[in-house]
Amino acid sequence: MLDFKKPVIDDKQWVDECLKSVKSFNCEYTFGNLFVWSTSYYTTICKYKNFLMCRWGKEGDYKYSVPIGSGDFKDAVAQILDDAASCGIKPRIFGVTENYKKLIDESFPDQFSYEYDDGYNDYIYSVEKMAELKGKKYHAKRNHINNFKKNNPDWKFEVLSKENIGECIELHTQWIKNHEDEADYSYEFEAVLTAFENYEQLGFVGGLIRTGGKVIAYTMGERHSDELFVTHFEKAPAEMQGAYPIMNQEFTRNCLMDYEYVNREEDLGLEGLRKAKQSYYPEIFLEKCVATYNG
Repeated sequence: MLDFKKPVIDDKQWVDECLKSVKSFNCEYTFGNLFVWSTSYYTTICKYKNFLMCRWGKEGDYKYSVPIGSGDFKDAVAQILDDAASCGIKPRIFGVTENYKKLIDESFPDQFSYEYDDGYNDYIYSVEKMAELKGKKYHAKRNHINNFKKNNPDWKFEVLSKENIGECIELHTQWIKNHEDEADYSYEFEAVLTAFENYEQLGFVGGLIRTGGKVIAYTMGERHSDELFVTHFEKAPAEMQGAYPIMNQEFTRNCLMDYEYVNREEDLGLEGLRKAKQSYYPEIFLEKCVATYNG
């Protein structure tokens, strides 16, 4: 039986070693994502041979990741099936991309069914295009940025560091106060605080925009692979025209130019978030599905 436990910062080294073998641009498959959301999603992990196994949820409603690592993939999936059986639940594997679907079907032909939901697909963008915003389709973005610069001539970009993290926490706290009637943001805020508290150990990279000496926007994320960066969090006042676009462009220009792509995660089926993500025209709309074992 697999021995799952809540991830701690000391797990980063072995988890990262397993993640070197990941066959997907899936945003979930970074140590930082697993770690900072572990309380919210009841995330547990375990090491099986050279594989990372992840499990989410409470007893009686567990969901699993695909096994990530090197070795016998069929054997690793079989361990998930056995773990689910020991818990008395139907095995479900989340975040399955096309590459992993092929591996599952090769190992367990006709034994899994697949369910798709566009709300959980990842938006992946060209770093070069995000930095330059060239062409007619980005005309509105450039206008928003130009208006921001015109209205805030003293604007400034800074790389996020331990010296300015406190100001970003203050910004996020105020953002929640301004939106507390819309939804419960406590889980997100807990994840953000965990990220800030472990910022350097997690290897996160972030940036902020300052106007009038005050931080008005920030963003942060982490390396996924040599090709891909994943943006986990960003906050800015929606009423300030151009705040989000300039934050995205300046962070890309100053921090992400060594990557080919940036994954800006899912839209969760939220119409406003979907519209915002689509407005940047993703290079890849990464489909992910839930694989359910029916064998």
